[in-house]
Amino acid sequence: MKPHVLVIDDEQAICASLTFALEDDYRITTTTDPEKGLQIVKKEPIDIVLLDMRIGSVNGLDVLLNIKKEAPSLTVIMMTAYASIESSIEAIKRGAYYYIEKPINMDELYLLLMRAVEFTKMSSKLETLHKELEQRIGFENFIGKSKAMSHVFSMIKRIKNIDSNVLILGESGTGKELVARSIHNSGKRKNGPLQIVNCAAIPETLLESELFGYEKGAFTGATERKEGKWVAANGGTLFLDEVSEMPLSLQAKLLRVLQEREVTPLGSNTKISLDVRIVCATNKKLEQMVKEGKFREDLYFRLNVIPIVMPALRDRKEDLPLLINHFIEKYCQEMSLEKKSLSASARRILQEYSYPGNVRELENIIEYAVALSSGDVINDTDLPRNVQEQQPILSSSEMDGNGNFLKVPVGVPMSEVEKKVIAATLDHFGWHRQKTAQALKISERSLRDKIKSFGIEKDKVEV
Repeated sequence: MKPHVLVIDDEQAICASLTFALEDDYRITTTTDPEKGLQIVKKEPIDIVLLDMRIGSVNGLDVLLNIKKEAPSLTVIMMTAYASIESSIEAIKRGAYYYIEKPINMDELYLLLMRAVEFTKMSSKLETLHKELEQRIGFENFIGKSKAMSHVFSMIKRIKNIDSNVLILGESGTGKELVARSIHNSGKRKNGPLQIVNCAAIPETLLESELFGYEKGAFTGATERKEGKWVAANGGTLFLDEVSEMPLSLQAKLLRVLQEREVTPLGSNTKISLDVRIVCATNKKLEQMVKEGKFREDLYFRLNVIPIVMPALRDRKEDLPLLINHFIEKYCQEMSLEKKSLSASARRILQEYSYPGNVRELENIIEYAVALSSGDVINDTDLPRNVQEQQPILSSSEMDGNGNFLKVPVGVPMSEVEKKVIAATLDHFGWHRQKTAQALKISERSLRDKIKSFGIEKDKVEV
């Protein structure tokens, strides 16, 4: 199809001559009325506009502005007399593609139009890629067609461009951080910063300074000024993961910031105004924590404006085939292997497994199977032993580092049982504390404290 060129010029003779000169290679529409030209832009697919700088008493810059408001990506070439070159340069600053002087040199115009057509095609491709990238970033690693996940996608789309606080609920491994990233990356704050704070992974003594920042000399060891996460997230989003692990003393300060929309760094008397959207997540039941006095009720209601509940994988097993194929393809690519398939028996085992660690556990299982399978088919024997035996890790018994079940004699003190389970789980996950904490259903801070209190040391695990 020929590129569609719209000519807007108050001289009918120029409109006629341009039509005669260009109609073999372009579809030409002309008008001497700038208002009619704008209506054409609104109603018809136009590729390029040839716009006169002066259309009777109308300034072409004003027409350019109106065209760009209606169609920001439309390619506009200004036609100008020599005396108006400065205005043409101003037009380029306002979004025109280029300008051509009158009387028009047709060879120059042909060359300019060819370049403009290529520019238009490239702009269209970039716009398409940008939209695809936005969608990919916005829903990165989200796979599923189940009713439960469709509801999550719908919620993200509906709330992405508002600033209400969001509380993401769900078990470990369900993808709560992905929801937070999707809300930020697909919404109006996508060009602003996204700051993530894991409230359980940061020691209580450091969490306040991490959030609020501090001035030089605010406390011992504060040798220089540090910007807190609140200020770093200005204009964007602050994601507080595992917010249930925040100590009560800090919860009060968090509530104050949410109410006043300003923060004061430690050691400073200067308040900094905030434009930050708050997204929080937890795998705990905050209502129960409020009843137990472990979480402030007023903060709970402040955070729980828009709740999003992430479904457990066992509640959306219709998504398993899609997820399994995605992770197989992902890890085959990462390991530079040919695409592997899944045997019927392996697929049956994976379909029947309960996934206490949810999608994160499924991904670990597939990574394990892809790495250990020797052929182009992943068999049931390539799956982790606990999956083959349909025994979720640490669901009803405790396993040692080799995948065997711990046998604990009757009468052993509970503290000793707890120590053995923690030590065995650490060994099982290669001392990866995050995975260990997730498997044990405790926070990383609690795990760190227990390792210290029990005196558990790496490479000295007794099971």
